Amino acid sequence: MDILKIGVRVLSEKLGLQVDSDTIADALSNLLGDGQGNLDFAGLASRMAGSGQLGSILDSWLGDGTNTAISAESIKELLGSERVAAFASRVGTDTDSAADGLSEALPQMMDKASSGGSLLESVGGVGGLFNAAKSLLR
Repeated sequence: MDILKIGVRVLSEKLGLQVDSDTIADALSNLLGDGQGNLDFAGLASRMAGSGQLGSILDSWLGDGTNTAISAESIKELLGSERVAAFASRVGTDTDSAADGLSEALPQMMDKASSGGSLLESVGGVGGLFNAAKSLLR
């Protein structure tokens, strides 16, 4: 299943959104994208790794075991409250509900993106991920 479709499905089910799936997909792409139409999970993983407390959550999402939960508040901190609010507005819900839905969708999307190691390979493995995170802190 396409990674974006996973997010659309989870958000639609969790939030009971009344907008079409293309609108949700477009809003997700805008929220999680690199500005060039690609989902930027490598950048998101780097920010999580560099944040300290979210590093262990990230490890679970990239690994083969159970995904550790992330709070809606952590989603707003990670993605930016204003960006989550803009996403919420586009899909017809409030910011807290959107953050709650994203807290369920994002782990599943990242887990699928890292299946087979492709996400880690795109940033040069675990070492590359942590080097990217260190560069954000300088």
